[in-house]
Amino acid sequence: MSALRPTVGTKVYHLMAGPGDVAPYVLTPGDPDRVPRIAKYWDSARAITTHREYVTYTGTYKGAPISAVSTGIGGPAAAIAIEELLTLGANTFIRVGTTGALQEWIRVGDVIINTGAVRLDGASNAYAMPEYPAVASYDVVLAW
Repeated sequence: MSALRPTVGTKVYHLMAGPGDVAPYVLTPGDPDRVPRIAKYWDSARAITTHREYVTYTGTYKGAPISAVSTGIGGPAAAIAIEELLTLGANTFIRVGTTGALQEWIRVGDVIINTGAVRLDGASNAYAMPEYPAVASYDVVLAW
């Protein structure tokens, strides 16, 4: 394990989840209360852990393994969750929840599937140059 991903025993430090606790596909709401609300629509779901702002559930949906992990507020908290989820074997992340919008025709309550975002958060600069675009994987977007 690198110093960026400290562990306690076999569990990652912030999520307090271990090997086998998360699926490759992870939904990432910010609000911890949304995780059980999401998981209730799955075929099967079990609560894995609650630690700080991070709530983790894992189960199946239409036969596919899936997890939901809250990321708390802001880029740094999300970066911690994503790094630790990568350590545990997750590889596909879908942000679900609220979003800001620049277009006047988008209203509060509209359902949006983002394909790109403005990177004015600060945390993403640790992973990519500011000029690098924040775009979604079209394979994931088209999987809907």
